[in-house]
Amino acid sequence: MALVPSSSPLIAEVDMGTDYSAPTVRATVVQASTVFYDTPATLDKAERLLAEAAGYGAQLVVFPEAFVGGYPRGSNFGVVIGNRTAKGKEDFRKYHAAAIDVPGPEVDRLAAMAGKYKVFLVMGVIERDGYTLYCTVLFFDSQGCYLGKHRKMMPTALERIIWGFGDGSTIPVFETPIGKIGAAICWENKMPLLRTAMYAKGIEIYCAPTADSRDLWQASMTHIALEGGCFVLSANQFCRRKDYPPPPEYAFAGEEPAPDSVVCAGGSVIISPSGTILAGPNYDGEALISADLDLGEIARAKFDFDVVGHYSRPEVLSLIVRDHPATPVTFTSASAKTDRAVSHKP
Repeated sequence: MALVPSSSPLIAEVDMGTDYSAPTVRATVVQASTVFYDTPATLDKAERLLAEAAGYGAQLVVFPEAFVGGYPRGSNFGVVIGNRTAKGKEDFRKYHAAAIDVPGPEVDRLAAMAGKYKVFLVMGVIERDGYTLYCTVLFFDSQGCYLGKHRKMMPTALERIIWGFGDGSTIPVFETPIGKIGAAICWENKMPLLRTAMYAKGIEIYCAPTADSRDLWQASMTHIALEGGCFVLSANQFCRRKDYPPPPEYAFAGEEPAPDSVVCAGGSVIISPSGTILAGPNYDGEALISADLDLGEIARAKFDFDVVGHYSRPEVLSLIVRDHPATPVTFTSASAKTDRAVSHKP
Protein backbone atom coordinates (compact mmCIF):
# COMPACT_ATOMS: atom_id res chain seq x y z
CA MET A 1 0.00 0.00 0.00
CA ALA A 2 1.47 3.34 -1.02
CA LEU A 3 2.21 5.82 1.68
CA VAL A 4 0.77 9.32 1.58
CA PRO A 5 2.69 11.48 0.82
CA SER A 6 5.08 9.45 -1.34
CA SER A 7 7.79 12.04 -1.92
CA SER A 8 7.92 14.23 1.16
CA PRO A 9 6.52 14.32 4.69
CA LEU A 10 3.36 16.17 5.53
CA ILE A 11 4.76 19.25 7.31
CA ALA A 12 2.58 22.21 8.11
CA GLU A 13 4.00 25.64 7.39
CA VAL A 14 3.37 27.28 10.74
CA ASP A 15 5.13 30.43 11.94
CA MET A 16 6.62 29.38 15.26
CA GLY A 17 8.39 32.69 15.89
CA THR A 18 12.05 33.64 15.54
CA ASP A 19 13.44 32.61 18.92
CA TYR A 20 16.33 30.47 17.75
CA SER A 21 17.60 29.90 21.29
CA ALA A 22 15.13 27.04 21.72
CA PRO A 23 15.82 23.77 19.89
CA THR A 24 13.61 22.54 17.09
CA VAL A 25 12.75 18.85 16.81
CA ARG A 26 11.42 17.19 13.68
CA ALA A 27 8.79 14.65 14.77
CA THR A 28 6.89 12.09 12.71
CA VAL A 29 3.81 10.08 13.59
CA VAL A 30 3.25 6.90 11.61
CA GLN A 31 -0.25 6.06 10.39
CA ALA A 32 -0.22 2.48 9.12
CA SER A 33 -1.69 -0.96 9.74
CA THR A 34 -0.21 -3.98 11.45
CA VAL A 35 0.45 -7.21 9.55
CA PHE A 36 -1.95 -9.08 11.81
CA TYR A 37 -0.76 -12.38 13.38
CA ASP A 38 2.64 -11.89 11.70
CA THR A 39 5.04 -10.13 14.03
CA PRO A 40 8.19 -10.59 11.88
CA ALA A 41 6.41 -9.02 8.90
CA THR A 42 5.15 -6.19 11.11
CA LEU A 43 8.71 -5.48 12.26
CA ASP A 44 9.87 -5.46 8.64
CA LYS A 45 7.16 -2.93 7.84
CA ALA A 46 8.10 -0.85 10.88
CA GLU A 47 11.70 -0.69 9.68
CA ARG A 48 10.67 0.44 6.19
CA LEU A 49 8.54 3.20 7.69
CA LEU A 50 11.26 4.19 10.13
CA ALA A 51 13.83 4.39 7.33
CA GLU A 52 11.51 6.60 5.29
CA ALA A 53 10.83 8.90 8.24
CA ALA A 54 14.55 9.16 8.98
CA GLY A 55 15.12 10.05 5.33
CA TYR A 56 12.88 13.07 5.86
CA GLY A 57 15.02 14.13 8.82
CA ALA A 58 12.81 12.82 11.63
CA GLN A 59 14.44 12.82 15.06
CA LEU A 60 11.43 11.33 16.85
CA VAL A 61 9.07 8.73 15.37
CA VAL A 62 5.85 7.62 17.07
CA PHE A 63 3.93 4.50 16.02
CA PRO A 64 0.28 3.66 16.79
CA GLU A 65 -1.19 1.73 19.69
CA ALA A 66 -0.57 -2.03 19.45
CA PHE A 67 1.32 -1.73 16.16
CA VAL A 68 3.47 -4.77 16.98
CA GLY A 69 1.07 -7.53 17.97
CA GLY A 70 -2.02 -5.88 16.54
CA TYR A 71 -5.21 -4.22 17.68
CA PRO A 72 -7.95 -6.91 17.38
CA ARG A 73 -10.64 -4.58 16.11
CA GLY A 74 -14.06 -6.13 15.67
CA SER A 75 -13.23 -9.34 17.56
CA ASN A 76 -15.06 -10.40 20.71
CA PHE A 77 -12.89 -13.49 21.34
CA GLY A 78 -16.06 -15.56 21.65
CA VAL A 79 -17.06 -13.95 24.93
CA VAL A 80 -20.54 -13.55 26.32
CA ILE A 81 -21.36 -13.23 30.00
CA GLY A 82 -20.94 -16.70 31.48
CA ASN A 83 -19.32 -18.39 28.48
CA ARG A 84 -16.24 -18.42 26.24
CA THR A 85 -16.22 -20.34 22.96
CA ALA A 86 -13.53 -22.74 21.77
CA LYS A 87 -12.97 -20.53 18.71
CA GLY A 88 -12.47 -17.50 20.95
CA LYS A 89 -9.91 -19.35 23.06
CA GLU A 90 -8.00 -20.31 19.92
CA ASP A 91 -8.13 -16.68 18.76
CA PHE A 92 -6.52 -15.68 22.05
CA ARG A 93 -3.83 -18.36 21.65
CA LYS A 94 -2.86 -16.92 18.25
CA TYR A 95 -2.97 -13.36 19.60
CA HIS A 96 -0.78 -14.40 22.54
CA ALA A 97 1.69 -15.99 20.11
CA ALA A 98 1.95 -12.73 18.13
CA ALA A 99 2.77 -10.68 21.25
CA ILE A 100 6.35 -9.98 22.32
CA ASP A 101 8.37 -10.45 25.49
CA VAL A 102 9.91 -7.36 27.09
CA PRO A 103 12.87 -7.73 27.12
CA GLY A 104 13.17 -10.09 24.17
CA PRO A 105 14.47 -10.45 20.62
CA GLU A 106 11.83 -8.18 19.10
CA VAL A 107 12.76 -5.44 21.58
CA ASP A 108 16.40 -5.90 20.61
CA ARG A 109 15.49 -5.50 16.96
CA LEU A 110 13.50 -2.33 17.62
CA ALA A 111 16.45 -0.92 19.59
CA ALA A 112 18.76 -1.73 16.70
CA MET A 113 16.41 0.07 14.30
CA ALA A 114 16.41 3.20 16.46
CA GLY A 115 20.21 3.16 16.57
CA LYS A 116 20.58 2.44 12.86
CA TYR A 117 18.40 5.36 11.81
CA LYS A 118 19.47 7.65 14.69
CA VAL A 119 15.94 8.40 15.87
CA PHE A 120 14.09 8.37 19.15
CA LEU A 121 11.42 5.69 18.74
CA VAL A 122 8.08 5.34 20.53
CA MET A 123 6.44 2.04 19.59
CA GLY A 124 3.07 0.56 20.50
CA VAL A 125 3.26 -3.19 21.17
CA ILE A 126 1.35 -6.03 22.74
CA GLU A 127 3.56 -7.21 25.58
CA ARG A 128 3.47 -10.83 26.74
CA ASP A 129 4.20 -11.41 30.43
CA GLY A 130 3.62 -15.10 30.95
CA TYR A 131 0.01 -15.62 29.91
CA THR A 132 -1.09 -12.06 30.59
CA LEU A 133 -0.94 -9.52 27.77
CA TYR A 134 -0.48 -5.77 28.15
CA CYS A 135 -1.03 -2.94 25.71
CA THR A 136 2.36 -1.28 26.05
CA VAL A 137 4.46 1.54 24.63
CA LEU A 138 8.23 1.05 24.36
CA PHE A 139 10.76 3.89 24.27
CA PHE A 140 14.18 3.83 22.56
CA ASP A 141 16.84 6.50 22.16
CA SER A 142 18.78 7.42 19.03
CA GLN A 143 21.80 5.42 20.20
CA GLY A 144 19.79 2.20 20.07
CA CYS A 145 19.17 1.88 23.80
CA TYR A 146 15.89 0.66 25.25
CA LEU A 147 14.76 3.31 27.75
CA GLY A 148 11.66 1.72 29.28
CA LYS A 149 7.95 1.15 28.85
CA HIS A 150 4.46 2.30 29.74
CA ARG A 151 1.70 -0.24 30.23
CA LYS A 152 -1.85 0.90 29.54
CA MET A 153 -3.45 1.36 32.95
CA MET A 154 -7.08 1.08 31.94
CA PRO A 155 -8.15 -1.02 28.96
CA THR A 156 -11.53 -0.01 27.56
CA ALA A 157 -14.62 -2.24 27.35
CA LEU A 158 -13.82 -5.68 25.84
CA GLU A 159 -10.11 -4.84 25.81
CA ARG A 160 -10.26 -5.89 29.47
CA ILE A 161 -10.80 -9.55 28.55
CA ILE A 162 -7.48 -9.72 26.69
CA TRP A 163 -5.21 -7.12 28.34
CA GLY A 164 -4.00 -6.77 31.89
CA PHE A 165 -3.96 -3.48 33.80
CA GLY A 166 -0.76 -1.47 34.10
CA ASP A 167 0.26 0.01 37.45
CA GLY A 168 1.96 3.14 38.72
CA SER A 169 5.45 1.77 38.15
CA THR A 170 5.26 2.36 34.39
CA ILE A 171 4.30 6.01 33.99
CA PRO A 172 7.69 7.25 32.79
CA VAL A 173 8.70 10.59 31.37
CA PHE A 174 12.19 10.34 29.89
CA GLU A 175 14.54 13.31 29.81
CA THR A 176 16.27 13.20 26.43
CA PRO A 177 18.35 15.61 24.33
CA ILE A 178 15.22 16.41 22.29
CA GLY A 179 12.91 17.01 25.26
CA LYS A 180 11.02 15.16 27.98
CA ILE A 181 9.03 12.36 26.36
CA GLY A 182 6.21 10.17 27.69
CA ALA A 183 3.05 8.47 26.50
CA ALA A 184 -0.52 7.63 27.41
CA ILE A 185 -2.49 5.16 25.31
CA CYS A 186 -5.90 5.78 23.75
CA TRP A 187 -8.63 6.44 26.33
CA GLU A 188 -6.11 6.70 29.16
CA ASN A 189 -5.79 10.19 27.79
CA LYS A 190 -9.24 10.93 29.19
CA MET A 191 -8.05 10.18 32.75
CA PRO A 192 -7.32 13.58 34.36
CA LEU A 193 -5.26 12.19 37.23
CA LEU A 194 -2.97 10.23 34.92
CA ARG A 195 -2.43 13.32 32.79
CA THR A 196 -1.68 15.34 35.92
CA ALA A 197 0.96 12.82 36.99
CA MET A 198 2.65 13.16 33.62
CA TYR A 199 2.49 16.96 33.73
CA ALA A 200 4.12 16.83 37.17
CA LYS A 201 7.02 14.92 35.63
CA GLY A 202 7.57 17.79 33.22
CA ILE A 203 6.44 16.14 30.00
CA GLU A 204 7.16 18.26 26.92
CA ILE A 205 6.42 15.86 24.07
CA TYR A 206 3.26 13.97 24.95
CA CYS A 207 2.78 10.89 22.76
CA ALA A 208 -0.74 9.50 22.40
CA PRO A 209 -0.82 6.25 20.42
CA THR A 210 -4.47 5.38 19.91
CA ALA A 211 -7.10 3.26 18.18
CA ASP A 212 -9.75 6.02 18.23
CA SER A 213 -10.37 7.59 14.83
CA ARG A 214 -13.50 9.58 15.71
CA ASP A 215 -13.64 13.32 15.16
CA LEU A 216 -14.07 13.76 18.92
CA TRP A 217 -10.54 12.48 19.45
CA GLN A 218 -9.17 15.70 17.98
CA ALA A 219 -10.88 17.73 20.70
CA SER A 220 -9.23 15.58 23.38
CA MET A 221 -5.79 16.01 21.83
CA THR A 222 -6.19 19.78 21.56
CA HIS A 223 -7.34 19.97 25.17
CA ILE A 224 -4.30 18.02 26.39
CA ALA A 225 -1.91 20.27 24.46
CA LEU A 226 -3.48 23.36 26.03
CA GLU A 227 -3.86 21.86 29.49
CA GLY A 228 -0.34 20.44 29.67
CA GLY A 229 1.46 23.16 27.73
CA CYS A 230 3.08 20.42 25.69
CA PHE A 231 3.30 19.10 22.16
CA VAL A 232 0.86 16.25 21.49
CA LEU A 233 1.69 13.57 18.93
CA SER A 234 -1.19 11.18 18.30
CA ALA A 235 -0.56 8.14 16.07
CA ASN A 236 -3.35 5.86 14.91
CA GLN A 237 -3.54 2.95 12.50
CA PHE A 238 -5.30 3.21 9.16
CA CYS A 239 -6.84 -0.18 8.43
CA ARG A 240 -9.17 -1.76 5.94
CA ARG A 241 -10.92 -5.08 6.51
CA LYS A 242 -8.47 -6.76 4.13
CA ASP A 243 -5.57 -5.82 6.43
CA TYR A 244 -6.87 -8.48 8.83
CA PRO A 245 -6.96 -12.23 8.06
CA PRO A 246 -10.06 -13.27 6.11
CA PRO A 247 -13.00 -15.09 7.69
CA PRO A 248 -13.36 -17.60 9.22
CA GLU A 249 -9.78 -17.25 10.56
CA TYR A 250 -10.59 -13.73 11.77
CA ALA A 251 -14.23 -12.75 12.15
CA PHE A 252 -15.67 -9.33 12.87
CA ALA A 253 -18.58 -9.38 15.31
CA GLY A 254 -21.88 -8.48 13.67
CA GLU A 255 -22.02 -7.86 9.93
CA GLU A 256 -18.81 -8.79 8.14
CA PRO A 257 -17.30 -5.67 6.46
CA ALA A 258 -16.40 -5.71 2.78
CA PRO A 259 -12.66 -6.25 2.15
CA ASP A 260 -12.04 -2.61 1.16
CA SER A 261 -14.12 -1.16 4.00
CA VAL A 262 -12.18 1.22 6.25
CA VAL A 263 -12.36 -0.16 9.80
CA CYS A 264 -10.01 2.42 11.34
CA ALA A 265 -9.75 5.78 9.60
CA GLY A 266 -6.60 7.14 11.24
CA GLY A 267 -6.81 10.79 12.21
CA SER A 268 -3.18 11.03 13.34
CA VAL A 269 -2.26 14.56 14.33
CA ILE A 270 0.46 16.80 15.81
CA ILE A 271 -0.60 19.76 17.96
CA SER A 272 1.43 22.57 19.54
CA PRO A 273 1.22 23.76 23.18
CA SER A 274 -0.89 26.68 21.97
CA GLY A 275 -3.46 24.31 20.46
CA THR A 276 -2.34 24.96 16.88
CA ILE A 277 -2.59 21.93 14.60
CA LEU A 278 0.86 21.52 13.06
CA ALA A 279 0.11 18.46 10.90
CA GLY A 280 -2.96 16.34 10.22
CA PRO A 281 -5.41 15.06 11.07
CA ASN A 282 -5.08 12.62 8.20
CA TYR A 283 -8.01 10.37 7.25
CA ASP A 284 -6.85 9.52 3.72
CA GLY A 285 -4.75 6.38 4.20
CA GLU A 286 -1.38 5.21 5.41
CA ALA A 287 0.93 8.18 5.88
CA LEU A 288 3.91 9.71 7.60
CA ILE A 289 2.78 12.93 9.25
CA SER A 290 5.55 15.28 10.33
CA ALA A 291 6.11 18.69 11.87
CA ASP A 292 8.93 20.75 13.30
CA LEU A 293 8.48 21.34 17.03
CA ASP A 294 9.87 24.61 18.39
CA LEU A 295 10.40 23.77 22.06
CA GLY A 296 10.31 27.49 22.84
CA GLU A 297 6.54 27.23 22.41
CA ILE A 298 6.36 25.38 25.73
CA ALA A 299 7.56 28.35 27.79
CA ARG A 300 5.22 30.67 25.90
CA ALA A 301 2.27 28.41 26.69
CA LYS A 302 3.27 27.92 30.33
CA PHE A 303 3.35 31.69 30.80
CA ASP A 304 -0.42 31.58 30.35
CA PHE A 305 -1.19 28.34 32.14
CA ASP A 306 0.97 25.90 34.11
CA VAL A 307 -1.35 23.26 35.53
CA VAL A 308 1.14 21.88 38.07
CA GLY A 309 3.00 25.16 38.58
CA HIS A 310 1.74 28.70 39.01
CA TYR A 311 -1.84 27.69 38.13
CA SER A 312 -2.05 24.96 40.80
CA ARG A 313 -3.44 25.11 44.34
CA PRO A 314 -1.65 22.28 46.19
CA GLU A 315 -2.92 23.43 49.59
CA VAL A 316 -6.45 22.71 48.32
CA LEU A 317 -6.06 20.02 45.65
CA SER A 318 -3.31 17.40 45.46
CA LEU A 319 -2.62 13.99 43.91
CA ILE A 320 -0.91 10.91 45.35
CA VAL A 321 0.61 8.49 42.82
CA ARG A 322 1.45 4.97 44.02
CA ASP A 323 4.34 4.29 41.71
CA HIS A 324 5.47 0.91 43.03
CA PRO A 325 4.80 -2.33 41.12
CA ALA A 326 1.56 -4.06 42.09
CA THR A 327 2.09 -7.83 42.14
CA PRO A 328 -0.35 -10.51 43.34
CA VAL A 329 2.32 -12.52 45.16
CA THR A 330 5.24 -11.29 47.25
CA PHE A 331 7.92 -13.67 48.50
CA THR A 332 9.87 -12.46 51.51
CA SER A 333 13.11 -14.23 50.58
CA ALA A 334 14.84 -15.32 47.41
CA SER A 335 14.63 -18.97 48.42
CA ALA A 336 10.92 -19.02 49.25
CA LYS A 337 9.77 -19.20 45.64
CA THR A 338 12.19 -22.04 44.87
CA ASP A 339 11.27 -23.93 48.03
CA ARG A 340 7.59 -23.79 47.20
CA ALA A 341 8.15 -24.84 43.59
CA VAL A 342 10.12 -28.00 44.43
CA SER A 343 8.39 -31.14 45.67
CA HIS A 344 10.14 -32.66 48.68
CA LYS A 345 9.71 -36.29 49.67
CA PRO A 346 9.21 -36.96 53.39
